Amino acid sequence: MVALASSLSAAEAAVLARIDGRRGAMLAEIEAWSAINSGSRNLDGLARMADVLAAAFAPLGGDIARVAAAPASRIDADGREVALTHGDNLHIVKRPQAPVRVLMTGHMDTVFGADHPFQACRWLDADTLNGPGTADMKGGIAVLKAALTAFEASPFADQLGWEIVLNSDEEVSSPGSAPLLDAAARRCHLGLTYEPALPDGTLAGARAGSGNFSAAIHGRAAHAGRNPLDGRNAIVAAADLALRLAALAGDDLSVNPAMIEGGGPNNIVPDTAVLRWNMRPRSGTAQVRAEAGINKAVGDVAVAHDVMIHVHGRFARPPKPLDANQLRLFELVQSCGAALGLGISWRDTGGVCDGNNLAATGLAVVDTLGPRGGAIHSADEFLCADSLEERARLSALILMRVAQHGWQR
Repeated sequence: MVALASSLSAAEAAVLARIDGRRGAMLAEIEAWSAINSGSRNLDGLARMADVLAAAFAPLGGDIARVAAAPASRIDADGREVALTHGDNLHIVKRPQAPVRVLMTGHMDTVFGADHPFQACRWLDADTLNGPGTADMKGGIAVLKAALTAFEASPFADQLGWEIVLNSDEEVSSPGSAPLLDAAARRCHLGLTYEPALPDGTLAGARAGSGNFSAAIHGRAAHAGRNPLDGRNAIVAAADLALRLAALAGDDLSVNPAMIEGGGPNNIVPDTAVLRWNMRPRSGTAQVRAEAGINKAVGDVAVAHDVMIHVHGRFARPPKPLDANQLRLFELVQSCGAALGLGISWRDTGGVCDGNNLAATGLAVVDTLGPRGGAIHSADEFLCADSLEERARLSALILMRVAQHGWQR
């Protein structure tokens, strides 16, 4: 177990001093990286981002590999399952034989596509940088790199091995990088993920899970005037299914029917529709109930409307409860914060990230170790620049404490 020291040793203080004055260099990286559009569907931009990040991390001396995305698919607007391509992921490994190994993760993709108007950074004031990915999470990658650079210069580095996964599809639930994340999590003893902290420094504690689903509904076309009863209206069936799914919502499960696609001319009974929805369970029990509810609703609607329904999707992000395993890592982070004069607290959130996936393997993971920031997933996204050195020092100290005192998975 890691000792919860309330003050810094001389060796620790000397390492952390290497981070002082690094704000300008970190900001230069973030602004350059944010200028590269790396929306989750922009494969060219993601390839460029992967090249830039591989070069940026090369001085750390790990073995760097570009890992192709696993196969993925989606349901198109016509109800057909089609292949979906994702970008390569970066995997960096150093000292894999060390007695303790930490997994550090970040994502190079953003929610802003190449055609989105939000493409440039601007300063809102001396400490607030507005720009795509500044907080979520190119700023987090800069913090990760600065912390690890300082740690590698410490006298404790040989005691700790590390893996880094920088994936290309986190913002779309990591379908192409899930196997890479899962395998790395099972090799390592603890996980650190660099999503942004809230503007006041609060971390995410327990997280709800998330599943995105599509139902392709196939009915039968008919003339809307001559023989409408011979038709099987896929739009009506989709609407019925949406209502039944929405009725599953409760205190521990949110359900969002988000889109119905299909239909055509008013004089034709529509024979195809696609319903898309999101579900967010707050516990494993709620997820099981949601899965059973989907199956029942689909079966009942298929019978009631005499249609065929194919459901595509899954709970790609399992719920992440703040159990005893997770809490002990939060307490380590809190103690490191205290040694640096930072008050560290956390609260539950309905948001999801790769931390959900890592925790599902049994790995203890804190997933908001990036800089303070806010308004993510909007053109108002901002980074609190004064938190860059602060958060890099926090992560460097966590790494040093784990290297010195070990960690039991």
